[in-house]
Amino acid sequence: MKSELKIALSRVALAIRGTAALKDTQYLGVGTQTIVIGVRYSMKHVEVSVGILRLQMTSMFVMLGVSQLVIIPAIVLRRTQGRLLLGSIPRYVKIVEVGPRDGLQNEKEIVPTKVKVELIKMLVSSGLPVVEATSFVSPKWVPQLGDAKDVMEAIRNFEGARFPVLTPNLKGFEAAVAAGAKEVAVFASASESFSKSNINCSIEESLKRYHDVSLAAEKASVPIRGYISCVAGCPVEGKVPPMKVAYVAEKLYDMGCSEISLGDTIGVGTPGSVVPMLEAVMNVVPVDKLAVHFHDTYGQALSNILASLQMGIATVDSSVAGLGGCPYAKGASGNVATEDVVYMLDGIGVTTNVDLGKVMLAGDFICKHLGRPSRSKTATALRTSTAHVSKL
Repeated sequence: MKSELKIALSRVALAIRGTAALKDTQYLGVGTQTIVIGVRYSMKHVEVSVGILRLQMTSMFVMLGVSQLVIIPAIVLRRTQGRLLLGSIPRYVKIVEVGPRDGLQNEKEIVPTKVKVELIKMLVSSGLPVVEATSFVSPKWVPQLGDAKDVMEAIRNFEGARFPVLTPNLKGFEAAVAAGAKEVAVFASASESFSKSNINCSIEESLKRYHDVSLAAEKASVPIRGYISCVAGCPVEGKVPPMKVAYVAEKLYDMGCSEISLGDTIGVGTPGSVVPMLEAVMNVVPVDKLAVHFHDTYGQALSNILASLQMGIATVDSSVAGLGGCPYAKGASGNVATEDVVYMLDGIGVTTNVDLGKVMLAGDFICKHLGRPSRSKTATALRTSTAHVSKL
């Protein structure tokens, strides 16, 4: 019996060739990181499980029960019931839709409240479990979201999803709760320069501010989500060390954030920089408390999401139609499109419980109002394909 199984881990892969079924644990040491690969192989069924142990390795690798070893670039694969899947990733991924807040907040033309409410309604009908509705920030700073109270009133009786809102300070938190918010979010940065330019205070000052919010939230039994910006790079400082991200993440976790979303604000991250960042954060925050929020400025968002899933992340932020441009790269795309995320996850066998067609309808709706095409490659391709077929 001749066989070949290729297993890739980030940038390194093992090609294993043998003459019998394997039921051993294989070890590959790369730098200071040891990767443990559990392999079960037969002619019809292959399972690959990957875990990371933070151990020092002096030798390059140790292999047991393998006749030949080749190091190659590839992808982790798992064949189950005749379907090819990427290995070591969650079987279910929660998608957090940020379009109504993060996607619209920088729009210059004010979007009517009724349009925002209809967008939220359509997103909920698609099966999205979490839709970030708005932000209780001063209208002076974000005029687009000055109708936060009205939006919350309009969606008060919507069912089927959670509706967190951004609250930058205690005043915003109190206003959000008074408007009916049952979940809030706070926003910190891993970059000192970005923190001062974006929210006009240092990292430590912002953490103190959010500590006050967390105390009020705990008293009111309101869950808090924490956002961290610039986890892969800063428009002022350049590269951001992973330990700086981990420091802020640990502080947010310790103050009671039930989930922490790691945001690549300017979209400069690649799997090569995202994986070390996630490793640092996962040393101080449980992986099931983490989410990722990637911008697609350099076309790396889906690659980064896939790398994050292989690290165990099971929550992904995205924005319908790719709403939300990157303010530091004029004309460049911003948030990764929800349609593209759903399409990719469905393609690798990951459950989301989200109806792609209905998300596309929501994207069509808001893009028609904004007067521009969707930034979703999936939506664009499917619409083009459908139009072509209809002409045949």
